[in-house]
Amino acid sequence: MNPVERVVRRVDAAQQHFTPTAFVYGVLKKYGDDNGGVLVANLSFSAFLSLFPLLLILTTVLGLVASINPAFRHEAANAVGNQIPFIGQQLKSGHLHQLRRSSVIGLIIGLAGLIWGATGLAQAGLFTMEQVWNLPGPARPGFVPRLGRAVTFLGLLGVGVIATTLLAGLNTYGKNAAILVVLAELGAVVVNIGMYVAAFRVLTPKGVPTRRLLPGAVIAGIGWTLLQILGTYLVHHFLHSDSVYGVFGTVLALLAWINVAVQITVYSAEVNVVLARRLWPRAMVQPPLTEADRASMALQALQNQRREEQQIQVSFDDRPRGTRAPESTPRTPDEITPPARAEVPGPGADDTNGSRTSPDPGATRPGPGHTERPGP
Repeated sequence: MNPVERVVRRVDAAQQHFTPTAFVYGVLKKYGDDNGGVLVANLSFSAFLSLFPLLLILTTVLGLVASINPAFRHEAANAVGNQIPFIGQQLKSGHLHQLRRSSVIGLIIGLAGLIWGATGLAQAGLFTMEQVWNLPGPARPGFVPRLGRAVTFLGLLGVGVIATTLLAGLNTYGKNAAILVVLAELGAVVVNIGMYVAAFRVLTPKGVPTRRLLPGAVIAGIGWTLLQILGTYLVHHFLHSDSVYGVFGTVLALLAWINVAVQITVYSAEVNVVLARRLWPRAMVQPPLTEADRASMALQALQNQRREEQQIQVSFDDRPRGTRAPESTPRTPDEITPPARAEVPGPGADDTNGSRTSPDPGATRPGPGHTERPGP
């Protein structure tokens, strides 16, 4: 063993025995196993397509109500500007009256674009959650259920805009009083967490209990709120120029902002899966494999099932002789289809890798022709 590998293995052993680092590395490893970068790119593109039709609709509607209720228009513009700092600030400029002549056409075009973009975003979100939870093909929803979830997701976006508008009004009516500003920020965190809970519930397989979605929703809601605050700060201090460079900077910052927001979302979903299936500790250097490594590798293989007629089995021959296969490591697609095994099994013995095992001797589940070979 060379000196570099020796150092890496020592670091690996330390991170595996310290729960916080083991969990964080487990999330990072799961993100890589699921090709998280590809999922983020797909979601970011869909979010970008949905964003501008949504802003067109909001701009048109606000232009229509500007002459009726300027106060409401101002509050709504502030709410949207805070949600999308890099481009929503344009809604605060007070030039919405320029859209009145073509407002009906803009509204129709915006609605059509929003429905198309939001449907694509919902489909991308459904695919992301199916990949994150490693759902086999037969367990994934068909076209009609996906379309119904897309419509629900579109309604969820509308509820989110209304909720943030009401929160923006809290500051206005309180004349920016410190206590109301704090309450508004706390309310924004609660609303964002609630929105993530609802979004995860719509996009995640029904067999996964809602309580299993709460940790990731809390992390994502807090992260989204902090990202909005950071975006507003950057707009006010660095991206307020009207020059050509300011325009390019705004576009690049918007793309980066969307990408970071999507990464927060995907990582938060991975947190839910790692917690639900206890996919930690993971090894940085292999061999040997930890039981969490075996479980994750089994999940990656079993999700490739495309038809119920297709039979897939996963087994490992690197366990020491006499070691029982834990219930948390799936062997067939039926064992990872929610709610078959979305949660950690009940109490059992610990194996040599610290994984929980079933007290049932039949849990070894040897496959056809499989022979356990002694470890090194």
